[in-house]
Amino acid sequence: MPVDAPLHRRFARRSHHGLRHNRAMTDVNTAFSAEARPELTGGKRIGVLLSHGFTGSPASMRPWGEHLAAQGYGVAVPLLPGHGTTWQDLNRHVWQQWVDHLDPVLEEMHATHDAVVLGGLSMGGALVLRLAADHADYVAGVMLVNPAVATKRLDVRLLPVLKHLVPSFPAIANDIKKEGVDEHGYTRTPLKAIHSLIQAWRPLLADLPSVTAPIIYFRSADDHVVDEASQPLIEAGVSSTDVTVVPLPDSYHVATLDNDAQTIFDRSAEFVARVTAG
Repeated sequence: MPVDAPLHRRFARRSHHGLRHNRAMTDVNTAFSAEARPELTGGKRIGVLLSHGFTGSPASMRPWGEHLAAQGYGVAVPLLPGHGTTWQDLNRHVWQQWVDHLDPVLEEMHATHDAVVLGGLSMGGALVLRLAADHADYVAGVMLVNPAVATKRLDVRLLPVLKHLVPSFPAIANDIKKEGVDEHGYTRTPLKAIHSLIQAWRPLLADLPSVTAPIIYFRSADDHVVDEASQPLIEAGVSSTDVTVVPLPDSYHVATLDNDAQTIFDRSAEFVARVTAG
């Protein structure tokens, strides 16, 4: 089943947990889906759209998605264009394609659920902030895990030239403190694609005042991918008056797979329940 098929066509079978999963559940690079179970959520159909990060895959979000699905929430974790193939393929894709891939998933969730909450890791955090700004009228809440909307690294200023000279840099994937865990991301960082991401930051920051939904912000104490530049810009930029920051003291960047993952799972489930209660 193509990952861009309508949501209702992506629920292939019911597992022993009572969740409906994507056919290729065993393939770490495929999308993950689970149907809402309103009998667990007070009769309401609640949807959660989760986005993985740059050079990553749905594998980084699947445990989070499974936890939320077990609470009765309908969950979608799409595979972003250029991911799950090769880093060279990703180098042929740009920011707007990732936004355009998530947007119809959100639109369909809005049409088939009573409320929708967004969540994202790293670049996925930037993507769901973009969606929350563009669809502020119906996004009920935003969950961010080490989101990237800025950096203090000076070498990014050289990307407009470097991307024409070298195709990639060393990998940024698998920044995980917990041993034996794999994000299943790329072994290289494609420069044309990451330059597209960085170019999208300025217009996103300019539109952050349109983000009015409640936010829960999970931030690792030791992150080797996203530095401290993003958090103050997001907190100061959004118009939301309901922003909760949750520190993650024992995790690196891919915190959804790290030692503090259970904190993310538990606090986000509480957050979704709260922001969709009305």
